[in-house]
Parts: sequence; C-alpha cells; structure tokens
Amino acid sequence: MSIQATKLLLKAFNLTTMVSILEESIKKAERENWTFENFLSYMCENELQERKKNKIQRLLKASKLPEGKTLSTLNLDFLPLDIKRKIPSLIEGGFVEKAVNILTFGLPGRGKTHLLCALAHELILKYQYKVLFSPTFKIIQMLQKAKEKLELEKALKKLDSFDIIIIDDIGYVQHSREEMEVFFTFLADRYERKCLMISSNLTFAKWDSIFKDPMTAMAAVDRLVHHSIILEFDNESIRTKQAVTKNRKINR
Repeated sequence: MSIQATKLLLKAFNLTTMVSILEESIKKAERENWTFENFLSYMCENELQERKKNKIQRLLKASKLPEGKTLSTLNLDFLPLDIKRKIPSLIEGGFVEKAVNILTFGLPGRGKTHLLCALAHELILKYQYKVLFSPTFKIIQMLQKAKEKLELEKALKKLDSFDIIIIDDIGYVQHSREEMEVFFTFLADRYERKCLMISSNLTFAKWDSIFKDPMTAMAAVDRLVHHSIILEFDNESIRTKQAVTKNRKINR
C-alpha cells in the first residue's frame, strides 16, 4: 500500500496528526530500526498528545477566563498565609469531583478573582475540566431571559455541562427580586452535584441585600456553605501594593 493510500485511510478515521507525521515517522523508524510495535506506539502517542493539546485550547477558549489571570502571574507574596498554604491542595482538584464549592470573600483588589481564575486555568491544563467564567450580572441576565422565554430548564441543562462555574463579584450589581429568584434556582440546581467558585465583597451576613429576601438569602447560603472551602482575603489591596511598588521603581 502506498503512503498516499495510507494517509487516506488515516484521514477516514480522523487521525490527522498521524497523517501529518507519517512520512517523517517512517524515515525515523527505518533509521532507528524500530519494531512495528514501536512505530505504532509512536504514532498513537503523537496523535493522543496533539488531541489533548487541541482539547485544552478549546476548553480555555470556551471557559471565557480573563486573559492573563494565571498562576504564573499571581503574586503569592501578597496573599494571606492561610490561602497560600491551601493552593497546592486546591490545584489537585479533588474538590471538583466532590462538588465542593470554593467561596472567596474580601474587599476589592485583594486577588479573589485572580486566584479563582488561576485555579480554574490549572485544572483545565491538568484534568481538562470544562469551566465557565461569568460576572454575576451576565449569568443572571441570561437566566432571566431564558425564564421569560420559558427556556429556563434548557439554560440550566446547558450550564450543567460545566464541571466548574465561576461566578464573579456577587454583590457589586443590584438585581431585582425576580432576577435573584432565578439565580437561586440556578444555585439550587447545582447543589451537591456540580462545583461553583464564587467571589464576593460582601460577607454572608449582608446577603439579605443581594437576594432581597432573608429566607431566600438563608437558603442560598445554606446550600453554598454545606460543601465548601471558604477563603477570606483579609490582606491589603494587591492593586494598591503593585502601584506603590511600581512608583518606587520609577522614582529611583
């Protein structure tokens, strides 16, 4: 069988990486006297690695994670010691399969969003988890529109396909009672089944103002906290520290 005929067969099975490296691999196998098993293993490994690479790229794009918020750009020196100590175990990702939520609290500029995005980025690279990042107002708007169109169940099913959903900045934007009711439906739907990562500048004691109703707020908090890891960012503003450091370097 000719090389071109072999390529056509590989294409038929969508083994595109094998197609691209076939001729080079045959020459390499001949030079190094590979066995058939060695050759086949080499081809399969390359196909697998390329598919994994492409999958990760697709997952990163679909996640809508803010660009640049990775572990390599996170200044760990500015984070509270307790949080720094927890990062290695969080990167292992055991909380995802157990549907444990990661809840972060603190004033603006403390690194809450950056840490959550960095963790999600690592979990995509390591385990190819399906992640979605969304500011709170965007996911609430989407759910409310779906409800008005009588398509809420469909919207919830779509969100259910994500292993991790990051809800950023709960409490920054005020919403109507109707919007918060549909948001509660979303929280309840994922309860004990799928993982949520949440950042908020308001402690749970102030969530009455978010949900417009003490009972709804209590029910939401109860579900989120039941299986959760709570990270309190009581450090100084990272953005302010970075600005001060930058100014000092400029003025030297």
